[in-house]
Amino acid sequence: MNNSTRWHWWCAILGMVMAFVWLAPRAVAQEAASAKTAPHINPQRPQLATGAAIAPDGRLWVVGLTAQAQLFVQSTPLGGAVQWREARILNTGTDPIAADGESRPKIAFGPNNWAVISYTMPLAKPYTGFIRMLHSSDGGQSFGAAFTVHQDRQEITHRFESVAFDAQGVLHTLWVDKRDQPPKGSAQKYAGAAIYRNESKDGGQTFGPDTKLADHSCECCRIGLAPNPQGQLQATWRHVFAGGTRDHAFASVAAPANRITRSTHDDWQINACPHHGPGLALNAGSTQSGYHTVWFGIRKVKGQDQAAVRYARLNAQGEPLPDTVRVLPDPRAEHADVLADGKNVAVVWRSSEGAVTTLKAWLSKDGGQTFAQKTLGQVTGYNDHPRLAQNGSRRVVVWRNAQEIQVHELEF
Repeated sequence: MNNSTRWHWWCAILGMVMAFVWLAPRAVAQEAASAKTAPHINPQRPQLATGAAIAPDGRLWVVGLTAQAQLFVQSTPLGGAVQWREARILNTGTDPIAADGESRPKIAFGPNNWAVISYTMPLAKPYTGFIRMLHSSDGGQSFGAAFTVHQDRQEITHRFESVAFDAQGVLHTLWVDKRDQPPKGSAQKYAGAAIYRNESKDGGQTFGPDTKLADHSCECCRIGLAPNPQGQLQATWRHVFAGGTRDHAFASVAAPANRITRSTHDDWQINACPHHGPGLALNAGSTQSGYHTVWFGIRKVKGQDQAAVRYARLNAQGEPLPDTVRVLPDPRAEHADVLADGKNVAVVWRSSEGAVTTLKAWLSKDGGQTFAQKTLGQVTGYNDHPRLAQNGSRRVVVWRNAQEIQVHELEF
């Protein structure tokens, strides 16, 4: 067994442990048949991973896959009962589309009525893909044809993208990339993958060159994004540090390559990816600028391994403030997300026991000093990770299951 095969084998084992031992819901398999399904997409599990964003006019938009693996968008006003418009199917040609777990379609709104939808298109070779995008110049009322965002066209990993507009209206796309892997049979070593990025200054019509943000990222986790006080984007991701330690890195999106800060210190040494990325939000309710973050990790506590989702505050450089690190009050917590609006901070997660999954929130009115726990919903069977969306003081949790898309407005 060569190193690449061994790594993917360990990833598969860890993924099964995460899914069936640590927290994932049990349910009877439900088919999501599709003629466009790639060989390494599981056709027996509904592809429920959904992106969400609130448009400048205050409507909530979601993007995901139908049971027939077609990309759809749908929107509803907020502030009352959810009233979804009829789902609109988008033309993505013959693209297979990843919509499972950490890999989901995304939607983002910018100035000038710009809107973009991104997704990973799996290729025939396992663990490979292209980042694809659709552009709109009329606020999402219509979208152009899908195109590949990055310049590199090798059949390698370009996956787990994140997209966002900064305060200047520049669109940033970041993804996990394996173009720097040494050739097979080479004596060179390269841990993990890399984070690459590019920019568009015209809302996704044209893009600048692919630029490396960091070497040695973890291979299969989402990338968290948040603005700094000036509106410039910051990023966090699971990273492979020296000795195979998988903690989290933090960097300004516009920084030179490998100018990173270590933002968590679980010291988890494992040669696999847990498919469990971090969340990030600006801490604007403090006299000292910084960030709120949530992540999953295993660390030694009194000599024993403790697997948990943790919350902490970071300083302006992304360094953790040790006295703020705490474990979420739920040993079954998984796939947490975080947002902040002034001193209001929300952490949401799902918690599974058997076939039943509960959506929970941890709400703070004092900038993360104290939290109160709240149960938002409960379902039986397959369900997506909860996603937070906000526009100004409007904050919602979007949670999709096999029957519906739930929307919970957060009240502090």
